[in-house]
Amino acid sequence: MALFASSTCDVPATSAVPRHVAIIMDGNGRWAKKRLLPRFAGHHRGVETVRATVRTCLERGIEFLTIFAFSSENWRRPQEEVSLLMQLFVRALKDEVSKLHRNGVRLRVIGDLSRFDADLQALIRSSEERTAGNRRLILTVAANYGGRWDILQAVNRMLLSEPEKSGEWAESDLAPHLAMSYAPEPDLFIRTGGEQRISNFLLWQLAYSEFYFTDLLWPEFDAAAFDAALASFQQRERRFGRTSEQLGQRVDDSPASTAAATSRRIDA
Repeated sequence: MALFASSTCDVPATSAVPRHVAIIMDGNGRWAKKRLLPRFAGHHRGVETVRATVRTCLERGIEFLTIFAFSSENWRRPQEEVSLLMQLFVRALKDEVSKLHRNGVRLRVIGDLSRFDADLQALIRSSEERTAGNRRLILTVAANYGGRWDILQAVNRMLLSEPEKSGEWAESDLAPHLAMSYAPEPDLFIRTGGEQRISNFLLWQLAYSEFYFTDLLWPEFDAAAFDAALASFQQRERRFGRTSEQLGQRVDDSPASTAAATSRRIDA
């Protein structure tokens, strides 16, 4: 059985502060290009933004942060860039895990890790084991991850685990085998860089997430930008297939009331 409510089978609990935020960190290369720097400089700066975003999530009381670090399609990039990204991943794990651990952050890495070299796989496992007891924030890094891969691997595991149910499987049979079965579905999905697509990220899990797109490039996405995303989220009416009347809430779209409500929620 799944540990968390499914947004298509149940009505999940909601709150002004999202429990789970998922982010596609887009725009590192363009940030570097604007400054006449090599693309790798943008990726390096992007790691600093990840560090700052983790800190912001801790301060805002967010329990789960999931970031898309490397997609299954990113292997199509120039070989030199891919190699540098792998080196950056190794360096980030070595440099950041101690800080994460001190701050009560648990690290998890999802994706098809078999394509990474043995040393990187070992480093990922040791980093996850070191932080396994932390509960203040669950930081998930999606690496060599794709939403279609996730669904297919979950289907294969489900078929192997319960072959006798052929043709009678339910969503609840599949959910425990998804890569993020340990986390609730994202409440808020953010993509930086101006693009408005999900790029094969968490295809199953984003079914009823609220989407927020910004033109800011990832290295520019600071705490104020994060709060702007939270403010937008707090203005959404999360109906999960129901009507506004069923929610039993008065809908007031006036700018003054919306601004006041947002201010109260952010201050809280």
